Amino acid sequence: MVRPVLLQPFTPEDQAGISEAIIRAEQKTSGEIVVVVAIASDGYRSFGVLWAALLALAVPMPLIFATKWPVEYIYLLQLMVFFVCLVLFQWERFRFALVPKSVKRARAHQRAVEQFLVQNMHTTKGRTGVLIYASFAERFAEVIADEGIYKKVPTTTWEDVVGELTNHLARGTTTEGFIRAIERCGKILAKHFPPGRADTNELPNHLIVLDAYGRP
Repeated sequence: MVRPVLLQPFTPEDQAGISEAIIRAEQKTSGEIVVVVAIASDGYRSFGVLWAALLALAVPMPLIFATKWPVEYIYLLQLMVFFVCLVLFQWERFRFALVPKSVKRARAHQRAVEQFLVQNMHTTKGRTGVLIYASFAERFAEVIADEGIYKKVPTTTWEDVVGELTNHLARGTTTEGFIRAIERCGKILAKHFPPGRADTNELPNHLIVLDAYGRP
């Protein structure tokens, strides 16, 4: 989907364009669209410690059988391997490469669900909120719609939106991808949830960018 990006991926102009796209889309529907982008869905620091410990534990066995080193030397080498690896695995790109893909996807999905609740998507009138979530480090994107929408819109519809978004992210046209995803979500919502006379803007229209700890 995209290469891991751990720096601020959007310019002020990009953020303004995405915000305008949300406003335009919501003018045609009573639904609400929120866009959340995470630089990473987790820091995965425990994986750095785990791999450092595993590599350190593997040190003694070959030395015991292949050398006549004193136990004290082997122990010191084991400690050195652990601390060197621990420092090395603090490098984010290297640490992320050690995390299994299934774990990264599961953590990104979990963060998406968390953001659905944090952003109060479940409190909208009529339960018609849609969250567009992407996490760059995990190369993950997802659209989560509230229960009021799922009753009328099949899951495959959102899968198509995610597919187009991830294609844009892979090509590096990130802002265009989000704007296109917002427009498609807006059209879907407008078809099933047209604007009412007393509609109010219940959720933020600006792009929300989070770090690996879920902080804006």
